[in-house]
Amino acid sequence: MEEDSIQQSRLHAILHRLAKQRLALAGCLVLTIFLFCAVLAPWLAPHNPTQLNLSARLLPPSAAHWFGTDELGRDVLSRTIYGARVSLTVAVAVVTLSLALGVTLGMLAGFYGGFTDTVVNIYLGNAFLALPGILLAVTLVAFLGPSLENLILALALAGWVNYARLVRAQVLSVKEREFVQAARSLGASDLHLMVRHILPNILQPLLVQAAVGMAAAVLAEATLSFLGLGVQPPTPTWGAMLNDARSHLFESPYLMFFPAIALALCVFSFNLIGDGLRDYLDPRTSLREGL
Repeated sequence: MEEDSIQQSRLHAILHRLAKQRLALAGCLVLTIFLFCAVLAPWLAPHNPTQLNLSARLLPPSAAHWFGTDELGRDVLSRTIYGARVSLTVAVAVVTLSLALGVTLGMLAGFYGGFTDTVVNIYLGNAFLALPGILLAVTLVAFLGPSLENLILALALAGWVNYARLVRAQVLSVKEREFVQAARSLGASDLHLMVRHILPNILQPLLVQAAVGMAAAVLAEATLSFLGLGVQPPTPTWGAMLNDARSHLFESPYLMFFPAIALALCVFSFNLIGDGLRDYLDPRTSLREGL
């Protein structure tokens, strides 16, 4: 009974802390709406997002077309809904690949040090950081050719260094702790130490970095699509919609307004979630609240 009471008290404290993260909860709500739109786009979109209708071009928002139509008569609302698919797909794929590469190389560099650390941190890390991430991604996509797969690969290669350096710093701290040394003295292999003892203890900053990284990936995808180096037409993306709207900025400002708002809300929601995770996972917050 006493153990059940302690567990209930801890659960109540956790829920209390979650309730205080109102901005993070708002970010989760907005992101859930975007996920809902991405998954159910074929059923939510009122029109075919690629269907041309030149007789209905540049119509302002109305009951028939809530967000209006673009210069080719395509429904802006439908294209905005489908654009969420590309942005969220890129965000998840880029962060997954960047994490996999960054965690692997950062773990090896921090755990073994020496020559391995020099190669990963000094040579590879500095080489990829010599150019700004977005410029490196533009170069890679231009070389490989614009497509969704090449876009994801380019952004992942441009972003893995941040994860690798974060993991390396965390591993350098954790690998000297008593529980790791105790496992080593019992004969645990290096792989066992890294996977079972070190990795679970460095997940907190990685989760925060991943949330912020998804926001950066969404913004980078929109930037490359705006430059014509992202997913190619007729697939609708928010960046490409902004590019198409440039020539009609003053006569039809709604063409830029709706995809820009969707992009801003998506990036903002990821940032709110990252800030909320940082505050929630901060051990000093737990100590202040008596957890």
